[in-house]
Amino acid sequence: MPTHDLVPGGSSADESTGSGRIVLDSQDISRALTRISHEILERNKTADDLVLLGLPTRGVPLAKRIAEKIQSVEGTVVPVGALDVTMYRDDLKSHPTRSPHKTEVPSGGIDGKTVVLVDDVLYSGRTIRAALDALADLGRPAVVRLAVLVDRGHRELPIRADHVGKNLPSARTERVSVRLRETDGADGADEVRIFDTSKEGTAQ
Repeated sequence: MPTHDLVPGGSSADESTGSGRIVLDSQDISRALTRISHEILERNKTADDLVLLGLPTRGVPLAKRIAEKIQSVEGTVVPVGALDVTMYRDDLKSHPTRSPHKTEVPSGGIDGKTVVLVDDVLYSGRTIRAALDALADLGRPAVVRLAVLVDRGHRELPIRADHVGKNLPSARTERVSVRLRETDGADGADEVRIFDTSKEGTAQ
């Protein structure tokens, strides 16, 4: 599970069984992405010169879904790519076994474009810092914005999301698991589930 997939409080009953608590189901996620899509269009005024770059793993399918929703409204195909930040992270020494993903930049590039970075969970902000460094090596966008499905707080850097599906104030002992059909199985069970890690391993 990605290090930034961490978030807030579940009910004691769910935690005791190790199942956590669902805070966003499939319909909630769809509504959140629809709202983010409309916010991006309102902020950008148009879909022209817009590029979505998802951060692997789950940011990529989220970016594709947002692009589809924008296309359904504007009738414009929004370029979508993937931005791997593995080699730009500041915790490589403590996590040397990270497997890099493939960076895929749309054919039109990012120079002069409005680039929206898309991720599943915003936590410390260090993943996004790495993403900005990676982006700087690819080109010079006109504007860079950030869209996340979940913002759990606990920022360690001055980074703020422009578009948020759900704000979830959290404790550091809590963890969020984001499941998407594209990355976690074809059963269609999109969900965001919270676990209290301070209670994990106590059940017999």
